Amino acid sequence: MAGPFREGSKLEGRCRFRDLGLELGAYRPGPLNAITDVPGVRVGHVTLIEGEGPLVPGRGPVRTGVTAVVFEQCRQGPLPARLFAGIHVLSGAGDLSGATQVADWGLLEAPVLLANTMAAGIVRDACIRWIAEHYPDMPTFHDPVVPVVGECDDSYLNDMAGPHVTEAHVRQALEAASTGPVAEGSVGAGTGMVTFEFKAGIGTASRVLDQDRGEYTLGVLVLANFGDRHRFTVQGVPVGRLIRDLLPRDHVEGSSVTVLATDAPLLPHQLTALARRATLGLGRLGSYGSFGSGEFVVAVSTANVLPRVPSPRTFPVEVLGPSRSRINPLFEAAIEAVEEAVLNALCAAETMVGRDDNPAYALPLGRFVELLSRGGGPATDRRG
Repeated sequence: MAGPFREGSKLEGRCRFRDLGLELGAYRPGPLNAITDVPGVRVGHVTLIEGEGPLVPGRGPVRTGVTAVVFEQCRQGPLPARLFAGIHVLSGAGDLSGATQVADWGLLEAPVLLANTMAAGIVRDACIRWIAEHYPDMPTFHDPVVPVVGECDDSYLNDMAGPHVTEAHVRQALEAASTGPVAEGSVGAGTGMVTFEFKAGIGTASRVLDQDRGEYTLGVLVLANFGDRHRFTVQGVPVGRLIRDLLPRDHVEGSSVTVLATDAPLLPHQLTALARRATLGLGRLGSYGSFGSGEFVVAVSTANVLPRVPSPRTFPVEVLGPSRSRINPLFEAAIEAVEEAVLNALCAAETMVGRDDNPAYALPLGRFVELLSRGGGPATDRRG
């Protein structure tokens, strides 16, 4: 249902999806409607915007950044503790560093970082050094810590091959990670990202189950950089076929990385199943996991903390019962939160001009609300 948004109103600037008077899904969002509604989850951004005009490789223009998702539960004890985790890859173009260990062990032990494709190695190395400094015993411990680093291609707007993301930026993002509201749109790793050929970037959302379903909180953070305009659909309205202007000069296949966190006590196989369902939120908007796109999901439960030291033979853990009434609400919540997080990224991001004066236009919010209010109308540009 459309709400108070009108062009020329106080909401004419960028905002979140619900600030437009719109709602999505059956479950209620958390207080912040962000991944930081899950206790212990922190987010930090570093945004790099510099220069304009023609691309000079290695010098700019720069439209990029770093985003860090830090789990406080992992920072307990003399060495990083571990959380149960799962991985799902819908489409594998690109890289999710550290994913094989998470998939094989079902454990996460370090921050999840997001960056552009060419900066992923720098980000990983910097995070490893940051971890080693926080845990002085690490060099003598025969069990190395592996961070997870997800990447997307921001080369349409950014001098991606340039060494613009440095170790100092990674450290800054990690140290800045905090609870509370999460900046969205063209921030952090999302600075140069485009979704459905509109400017996008970072989006977040959360859902809280009611008391009968355990009162668990589930939050997501999405690095959104995917999708063809003509496939963009919101609540059944073919928005992308109805807004056919404001197109970029070129369509570059991108990707998405979703970090999902919950305080529900889930085991690794349950988290992997939850990660699979999260991609349905992308599909509801119009993603089909195209050949040139990578869709990666990391799902983490903060409910059980497995310390490295001391290392007993067995650990007591709490587990959510494997029944439809227990797990299905979390599946639904994940789908809703991912869908809304992407919409938040689109609603928050402003028009940006990048390298070679390439434009990425913001989703026109007034037209967007009008289309949803009247259920769309005739979609004249249909592609077979």
